[in-house]
Amino acid sequence: MSLAVCPGSFDPLTLGHVDVVRRARSMFDEVVVGIARNSAKSPLLAAEQRVALAREAFAADPGVRVEVVPGLLADFVREVGAVAVVKGLRGGADFDGELPMALMNRHLTGVETVFVVGDPALAHIASSLVKDVARFAGPIDDLVPPGVADAVRAAWAARA
Repeated sequence: MSLAVCPGSFDPLTLGHVDVVRRARSMFDEVVVGIARNSAKSPLLAAEQRVALAREAFAADPGVRVEVVPGLLADFVREVGAVAVVKGLRGGADFDGELPMALMNRHLTGVETVFVVGDPALAHIASSLVKDVARFAGPIDDLVPPGVADAVRAAWAARA
């Protein structure tokens, strides 16, 4: 059985993320969506909320499960027995940012990173942009799975 980890902060989960995970599932028997904490970012949504929203988004997808990455991705990959890490790419800038991490993860675990090119129709969707639009009460419902837009709006309202 082949298992891949699709890691990210998913703050918030977008339709682009969902697309990459579902396409990864077509290549691997099981995909673990790894909700990670990015030390360089201050999350809008708590990790537990991101896990709940992702579990809801993938509830109808057999072979996809959602877990928290408690520390180093390399350790998590080893713990779950993954044969690959899957990362989505929207363009060259994403590749430039992902390449050093892929090389480090391979160095630490021997596990390769598989890059999945995102659907061009979703290439404009980034979690940071979704948060920015929502912060100023812009429409985001068509950029995220059901339930996520309400959670993002509520998080911004709680901060106001």
